[in-house]
Amino acid sequence: MPGWLALLLRNPKSRLGVGILTFMIVIALIAPWIAVSDPTSMLHGFDPHQPPSWQHLFGTTDHAQDVFSEVIVGTRRSLLLGIGAGLLATGVATVLGVLAAYAGGIIDEVINFLINVFLVIPPIPLLVVISGFLKNRGMGTMILALGLVLWAFEARVLRSQALSLKNRDFVLAARVAGESTWRVVFGELMPNMISRIAAAFVLVFYISLLTDAGLEFLGLGDVNVASWGSSMYWAQVDSSVLQGEWWTFVFPGAALALTVLGLVLLLAGIDEVSNPRLRTEKTRGRFTRHLLAAFTGGRALAGGKAA
Repeated sequence: MPGWLALLLRNPKSRLGVGILTFMIVIALIAPWIAVSDPTSMLHGFDPHQPPSWQHLFGTTDHAQDVFSEVIVGTRRSLLLGIGAGLLATGVATVLGVLAAYAGGIIDEVINFLINVFLVIPPIPLLVVISGFLKNRGMGTMILALGLVLWAFEARVLRSQALSLKNRDFVLAARVAGESTWRVVFGELMPNMISRIAAAFVLVFYISLLTDAGLEFLGLGDVNVASWGSSMYWAQVDSSVLQGEWWTFVFPGAALALTVLGLVLLLAGIDEVSNPRLRTEKTRGRFTRHLLAAFTGGRALAGGKAA
């Protein structure tokens, strides 16, 4: 097992995050086989307004649609959209951030100006305006919109890291040895930025999930396909919560919250793996508690665990 993967799985936060994400990915893969029905069509064999039961685990909607099928099938679309937007935004941020840092000069100034423009514009209102003018709000369109709006912050971070790395001894030695620019960038710079690039992907991933669900909840996405956001949109349109049908809103929201929790825990684990100082401080904290416990007869250690 690679050292970075062992560190990641040794961290309890990232281990729990990986477990949650693995569970959601498995659900997305087997969704067509465990869904009770087509979540986008009205079913005459089902009764509307049914609460959760053994027959309908998550209940049914006002249109006699099975909420369990909506959540399960919607898992696939929501995860694919988050992964696509995360890959696009991370790719744009990595290319522009590394190019600006390594090239310098006028290229750095132009890219830095473009980053500042996107950082000044609030992303959520911009996406609301873009979605309002889009005629096609399919998955591909939303991936492009989210990816091309959410790249700027990570581009700034990756540019700063590349600036600190390009003057290191191993990079200067590679340039003095006559290595090509591509070899220096992809052989020296990029391998030392993998953890930050992975963190950027995870960050954009869960922001994309939340943003897309929010847009669909406002009716600015494709609400005719099964997804967590569209399920909450129809629950709001039908005033399901006001009628006491809490299950039509709670279960899609819980699936979204659980996935975001897994990504946040994974991001915290990546930060601790990529930053040895965080691991050192954690180890020092444990050592200090045990040292104090030795002098206080265990009271400090008990107090630290209680805290």
